[in-house]
Amino acid sequence: MFDKVKEECGVYGIYTKKPKEILAPIISVGLAALQHRGEESCGIAINKDGLISYTKDLGLVSKVFPKHKLDELPEGKMGIGHNRYSTTGEAKKENAQPMVVRHKKGNLAIVHNGNLTNAYELRGELEESGHIFTTTTDTEVICHVIVQERLKSKSIEEAIENTMKRLKGSYSLIVMTSKKLIAVRDPQGFKPLCMGKTENEIVFASESCALDITGADFERDIKPRRNSSCNR
Repeated sequence: MFDKVKEECGVYGIYTKKPKEILAPIISVGLAALQHRGEESCGIAINKDGLISYTKDLGLVSKVFPKHKLDELPEGKMGIGHNRYSTTGEAKKENAQPMVVRHKKGNLAIVHNGNLTNAYELRGELEESGHIFTTTTDTEVICHVIVQERLKSKSIEEAIENTMKRLKGSYSLIVMTSKKLIAVRDPQGFKPLCMGKTENEIVFASESCALDITGADFERDIKPRRNSSCNR
C-alpha cells in the first residue's frame, strides 16, 4: 500500500564545470530555502567520478545535515537534493529521497516531486516481472521504470523519454547518472522546476528562491516534455 503523499516536495540539482568542488554545503543551503516544501525528510546525493554517495534521514535540513555530516560527503561535479512533504501515513526513513540504485548499465539517483495516477498499475506490472520494492513511494516506481527502459535504450535520454510515455500524473524529476544530470517536467508542466546559472554551475530547483540563495541567476523554467542535460 502506498502512503498518501501531499502535493509538494522540494528538489535541487547542481552541475559544476570545476574539476573538484564541495557541493554538499551548497545543496544543503538550497534545500533550506525549499524547506517550506517539505519537512518530513531530506537527503543529498553526490556524484564523484561516477560513484554516487548519499545521506538521507527524517527531519529538517538543519537536523539531518549538521556540518560534520556534510563533511562526510565527497567532492564531486554534480549532486542532487530533496525535501519530502509530510504524509498522512507513518514517516519512514526508507521513503526519504534521493532514490539511489546500481544497475547493469551504471548508477542512477533521482529526486521527485509529484504524484502518479498509474503508480499502482506500474508497480504491479514491475512486480510481476520480478522487480522488488523497498519503499511505498511512486518515486521508486519511476526509478524501476527508468532502469527497465535503460536496459533496452541506447542512452539515458532515450530511456527517460520512453519512461515519460508510461507515466501518468504530475511530476518533476532530476535524474543523476554516472555522467549526466537531467531535469524533467511532466507533459502538462503541473509541477514547478526552473534552471539557473553561475559562471561555473548549472542549477535546477523547484523554486527560484533556491537559485538566489546559492548565487545562481534565474535562466528559465524547464519546459514540459523537454529534457535539460549536462554532460559530465
